[in-house]
Amino acid sequence: MTPNDRKIEKLRQRIPSFTCVVGCHDCCGPVTASAEEVARLPVKIESEHAAALDHLNCVYLGPHGCEVYRQRPLICRLFGTTPRLACPNGKRPVYMIDPGTEREIHHFLANTRQVLL
Repeated sequence: MTPNDRKIEKLRQRIPSFTCVVGCHDCCGPVTASAEEVARLPVKIESEHAAALDHLNCVYLGPHGCEVYRQRPLICRLFGTTPRLACPNGKRPVYMIDPGTEREIHHFLANTRQVLL
């Protein structure tokens, strides 16, 4: 496990969770994720990426929601846990993410190679 992999795991543990609206995928648009996070995900071919982008969706959004939910990237985990990335349906955890953790995540993302999903 690389230092960045360990960092990702530690940050994931500090992001609060909550229950989404069943069937919603409002936050599943194209996003970028660190190369380390993408390396954990199934490989998608170029035509799958193009089709997802044509619909402004993430390539991992399937007919029943996120196909990689348990391994979803940090940016996906942030949606709904911070006022900066609020859920459009008003869902949220009991306690929003600690501002220090949010800053650490954004710093990590800004300083790692990003891949478009």
